[in-house]
Amino acid sequence: MPEYKIHKFPKSRIATIDVCEIGKQKHHITSLIELDITNSRKKIRAYNNHSSNKISFNAWIISVIGHTIHQYETVASYLNGKDKQLIFKDINVSVIVEKSLNGQKVPFPLIIEKANNISIENISKQINDAKNQKLTDKDIVLQKKTNRFESLYYSLPGFIRRSFWRYLLKHPKIAYKKMGNVAITSIGMMGQVKGWFIPISIHPICFGLSSITKKPVVVDDKIEIREILNMSILLDHDIIDGAPMARFIRDLSKNIENGTNL
Repeated sequence: MPEYKIHKFPKSRIATIDVCEIGKQKHHITSLIELDITNSRKKIRAYNNHSSNKISFNAWIISVIGHTIHQYETVASYLNGKDKQLIFKDINVSVIVEKSLNGQKVPFPLIIEKANNISIENISKQINDAKNQKLTDKDIVLQKKTNRFESLYYSLPGFIRRSFWRYLLKHPKIAYKKMGNVAITSIGMMGQVKGWFIPISIHPICFGLSSITKKPVVVDDKIEIREILNMSILLDHDIIDGAPMARFIRDLSKNIENGTNL
């Protein structure tokens, strides 16, 4: 007989499986880009050297994404019926925070509200507070205890559970309240990853951040070693066409490479 062991994963994984199943049905267009963040990282280090309120790279990225999307508000809009878009005033960003639960590393969602308005310091604090918050196996959503509906959710058959997510997407106001309108997944926070990864998402727009690596790049006709961030962007083709997608990606790339908001 082969040797094996049974490992029980947290119930929150069931919701992840359901989200992935629904996300595969979204009409996302994927963009893979390389960003030279050398100058931006220098600005962050300089800021932290002269400030008592430290900021993280990921908090700054969230801020830049929030500000840029606010200028291209349709990229984060939800379909509302067959021929309308629901555009929210603020950019609420769903990020993943990895925490320890019963000796295991478990990803939990955190919503950064009004990322287009709040400071980078505020975003950094929210992320740090979320990381330091203690959890029990009764927690399935960060900063929220299991309620009766959520307990019932995990006991239901898969097709019924996934119908909940379909209902959510057909009611944008509820979806926005529960999960925001932007998703950011940073594998680079969890470990060194070279190249891109393409997440699955049910959000109108989703970003996948890989690790920062050093590469030779031509700058002013000279080869220099620069810090490069690989980023994937999923944009919902149901709500935005190719030309505005390209303009959004162009301006976002420029804002990230120029160190906007620093």
